[in-house]
Order: sequence, then C-alpha cells, then structure tokens
Amino acid sequence: MYSVLDKDTIEMEIVPYLPMPKRGFPPTVPLVEIVNAILYKLKTGVQWHQLPTEVFFKEKTLSWESVYYHYRKWCVTGVWKTCWIGMLDRHKSELDLSSVDLDGSHTPAIRGGEAVEYQGRKKRKTTNALYLSDRQGLPIAMSEPLAGNHNDLYNIEVQFEVVTATLEKANIKVEGLFLNAGAGFDSKDFRNSCEKKGVHANVCFNKRNGNTDRDEYFDQKLYKERYAIERTNAWMDSYRSLLNRFDTTIASWLGFNYLSFMAIFLKKMKSKKFK
Repeated sequence: MYSVLDKDTIEMEIVPYLPMPKRGFPPTVPLVEIVNAILYKLKTGVQWHQLPTEVFFKEKTLSWESVYYHYRKWCVTGVWKTCWIGMLDRHKSELDLSSVDLDGSHTPAIRGGEAVEYQGRKKRKTTNALYLSDRQGLPIAMSEPLAGNHNDLYNIEVQFEVVTATLEKANIKVEGLFLNAGAGFDSKDFRNSCEKKGVHANVCFNKRNGNTDRDEYFDQKLYKERYAIERTNAWMDSYRSLLNRFDTTIASWLGFNYLSFMAIFLKKMKSKKFK
C-alpha cells in the first residue's frame, strides 16, 4: 500500500500537534495510523467511503466514518494550520527566503459548497486562493479561500495579512522579504500592503494599467526566478484531493491544503533535493 510519509516521520513531526480529547474516551488506535489513512485520502483522492481502512490499522480497524470524524474535528478546530506553523517554526532554517513568490490558483469545485462561484476563464465553478512559496518552490502560506468569481486582488489587504501572519506566527521575519508577483497583482493596494509590512514587491507591470515606464521597482532577472511557484503548483496538483475540490466546507479544504504543505516539506527535507 502506498504511503505518503513513513510512520516515524508522522509520529515525530505531526502527531505531537494533535490534541488529545479533554473529555470522553481517548482514541482506541494510534494517532499515527489515523493520520496515515488521511494522507492516503489526500494523495489518491479516493472517496471517503472507499478508503481501504483495513490496511492502515494493526490492532483495531477504524471505519471510514471514524477516520473522517477525526479529520473533520481537526479541520474545524484549526489543528492542521497550527501543525504547519509549528513545523515551519521548527524547521525554518531549511527554507530559502532569498525571495518568495506569490500566485493565485483557481480550483474547480465539483460539488459546490462554501466560497464557490462561477469563474469565466475556467468556465466552471471554482474556489480561489493565494499561495506563497519560498525560492525552492516549497509552499509556506496561503490566504483564506474566496469564491471563484473574485480575482486575485479582491480584498487583497486582508488576504495579504493572512498570508504574512502565518510567517509571523512561525517566527519568520517578514520585513525585508523580496516578493515576486505576476501582473495580476499590479495595483496600488497590493503595493501599499507590501510596503506596510516592509516587503519589497517585485511586481510585473500590467499593460492594462497604462504606461509601463513607471517609478515602481521591478527587477526582471529576479522575476524570472518566479518559475519556482509553477513547480509548487505541480507538486500540489499531485495530491488528488486538491486537484479538484470535492469538499463542500472551507475548513475541510483548508485542512487538505495544509496537509499537502506538510507532506511536500517533509518529503523534500528528507531527500535534501530542493533544487
């Protein structure tokens, strides 16, 4: 059976952040086995009711409903994001923050749900979110998901605050970062948001905004390094539960996103083949 992460890695890096219930009975199986089953769902995109639970548990086998119950509980309480922030804090020396890349991504929402609307370019209903990656292409933060009828600049001040807050909570200094962003982010609101945080915005000029001979800073050579975030998108698309959104709630979809961040980071850190 395919395993996304080995059990030792799950036990050391993820399980410590999973809270034990304050009331009621403790889990009847090791948490590492539950997480292993959830990661399998993330990677393969298999429907919950088709999850082959019998292969993940040694002593007592949980039903797929029980696995889903734990996943949803941890999603609703924000455990996966807390786990990711803790992991970032612990291993931030592995990041390459010589520059970072920001990009938006529309995910088709197959079953509808929260933050879902029709997106003309995709010709289907989608959910939009902003993703931040380091120079190696490792995903490190994301915004709150928005309905697909909104572009990347919608409510950008708030969304950029969400992205940078993730880094700040992980004790990663935001001030002084060099940030690459495409022409879709060429706006005064976004540049002001970066300036308030002390972030050096390297944004490609948008021809729709008129004359490109402007005073704003733009380094073409640095911008060419932005290809790394395309690699990020490819890594994340390899997790089938993210390629198309079947979750109707934002909490569940965010959970899979942060789990993919952890899986990508831990696998790349273990292999030491970032570049």
